[in-house]
Amino acid sequence: MRTFIYFSNSAATSGKALSGGNVNLMKAGRMDIVIHVIINAFFISHDIRDDLKLHLIFNGPPDPPRHIEINITPEMSLSKKDIGTFLKKVLYKYREGGRHEVFPGCFIEKKSFLKVIDDFLEEGKKIFVMDRKGASLRNVEISEDSVFVIGDHDGLPKKELKRLKNLEGIHRVSVGPKMYFASQVATIINNELDIRGL
Repeated sequence: MRTFIYFSNSAATSGKALSGGNVNLMKAGRMDIVIHVIINAFFISHDIRDDLKLHLIFNGPPDPPRHIEINITPEMSLSKKDIGTFLKKVLYKYREGGRHEVFPGCFIEKKSFLKVIDDFLEEGKKIFVMDRKGASLRNVEISEDSVFVIGDHDGLPKKELKRLKNLEGIHRVSVGPKMYFASQVATIINNELDIRGL
């Protein structure tokens, strides 16, 4: 099972930001980027990936952080046009006190980015942080239990990056010399894993 983490320092942590008739996704903490990441992570031509877990970390107002885990199952019947509504429902169904299953394969909880990383490291996962100055993705050894971290349009905050650099099991990798959209990075990683048969 391939695993992606997408961190957004501005994504709204309440479904209210996605409510109303004419929602501005950019003003809702760049939820437009979140939606594109979900689409590019899971959707391929005439199919949906069922071999991927996507962890979304939202750090925007009004009550950060929010950790959403998505593993698309046949019971979810998610379509590209419904992603915004899906996220709104997930955020509205958040409840205090632990991890809560909103839909089959979809969970929400109050958990920080660094706590999510720590949990994966405790499980022995190899974590690749996308960084333009990192080693080329094409040249690194990738195992089936690897985790890929993608930052939002502003990248990962310096505080988090500094902490990650001091942790064993964290590897900085690059998808190339150009800066890509976060959603494009998800596609490039998926393609590399597909080519390698992982």
